[in-house]
Amino acid sequence: MLYVTRREVFSASHRLTNPDLTDNENVDIYDKCNNPYGHGHNYTLEIVVAGDINPKTGYVIDLKKLKKIIKTKIISKVDHRHFNYEVDFMQGIIPTTENIAVGIWNELVNEIKEGRLYSVKLLETENNYIEYKGG
Repeated sequence: MLYVTRREVFSASHRLTNPDLTDNENVDIYDKCNNPYGHGHNYTLEIVVAGDINPKTGYVIDLKKLKKIIKTKIISKVDHRHFNYEVDFMQGIIPTTENIAVGIWNELVNEIKEGRLYSVKLLETENNYIEYKGG
């Protein structure tokens, strides 16, 4: 089994807030991430595809195809956008890094036809990242 990774970067903003909680509860839980105007991050996204080498091509997945899928299905929707208002697959979901990674997985899992989607790793900062492997 081989693992092929494609990395992309994007910038986006979000506000962590739960509409079912009071303002004070939201501040207690999310602190500065509950800023009413939101805040932004420069994210790094790593998509890992697992599979065997195709003897015809020598690839697990053609990286040009993977790049196009990621750019079309994810980057074009999230780059320089606000997750709470502008990203279709995040509507009605608290845009934590955890939930964003799951949302990205859901957008990609049926699009990858060579190999299979193995993981979505989303780095929110250089110190904090989430890795989701489906579930």
